[in-house]
Amino acid sequence: MKILLTGASGLIGSALAPELTAAGHEVIRLRRSSASRAEPGPFWDPVAGTVEAAALLGVEGIVHLAGASVAEGRWTAARKQTILDSREAGTRLIAESAAHLRPRPKVLVCASAIGFYGDRGEERLSEASPPGSGFLADVCRRWEAAAEPARAAGVRVVHLRFGVVLSPAGGALRRMLTPFRMGLGGRLGSGRQFMSWITLEDAVGAIVHAIKSELEGPVNVVAPNPVRNAEFSRLLARALGRPAILPMPAPIVRLAFGEMGHELMLSSARVEPARLQAAGYAFRHPELEEAFRHLLGRSGS
Repeated sequence: MKILLTGASGLIGSALAPELTAAGHEVIRLRRSSASRAEPGPFWDPVAGTVEAAALLGVEGIVHLAGASVAEGRWTAARKQTILDSREAGTRLIAESAAHLRPRPKVLVCASAIGFYGDRGEERLSEASPPGSGFLADVCRRWEAAAEPARAAGVRVVHLRFGVVLSPAGGALRRMLTPFRMGLGGRLGSGRQFMSWITLEDAVGAIVHAIKSELEGPVNVVAPNPVRNAEFSRLLARALGRPAILPMPAPIVRLAFGEMGHELMLSSARVEPARLQAAGYAFRHPELEEAFRHLLGRSGS
């Protein structure tokens, strides 16, 4: 297939592009208009609502991963607006562009997040669970709704609700490695909140599966075995051969990180990949301890 990819320079996109190419697909990387013109590929500007028409010619599938990071800096009013706009406006532009193509793409795979469910404590969450409350839940609802023009035009639309994507190359795990290697890691808050995680390898695998399968609508992209934060911290420290004895109390998390700290670090989301499993996806790394050994290059505990 000829596949258009946004967010190609991000953690997931940079791993997905070579995977698709190796599988024989032609990947067209759609770059922001502010990027260097020395870089190959067509350009778009989601804020201005423009995309180079040449980028869409003959496209059979679209993977839309672009969006401002939710984990960089405190959530000021301006930052929250940027996070929302980068997802809602960008997705609407891609969806409307897909709807007007002739022939239309067969599939539009859009990133979303398990933030859709909000802070849900012990509740087991599947794709059938209702949305939660909070900033991220609101962003995810509007993010997914922005793809409606493509769906209404008959394009198969998949919303991949990513959990915490684990890779030493970036994201949450990369930020955690230094303090944990120094023996300064530990649980966050009570440590009882559930963390729904997935390795980068399985996140990429889930995207490829969504492209070639008949999946449609929301799909939770998480490993089948979520763990509590205290267990996550213990297993990470064990994989690194270090102790995990310095917890960060919830008031300190909120003081240091504000609303972002509460929603990203203290909220509990016990999410199950029900539709991904029903569609026959075989996880490469279903258990966290083995995943850490794989990611950190340690064969033993």
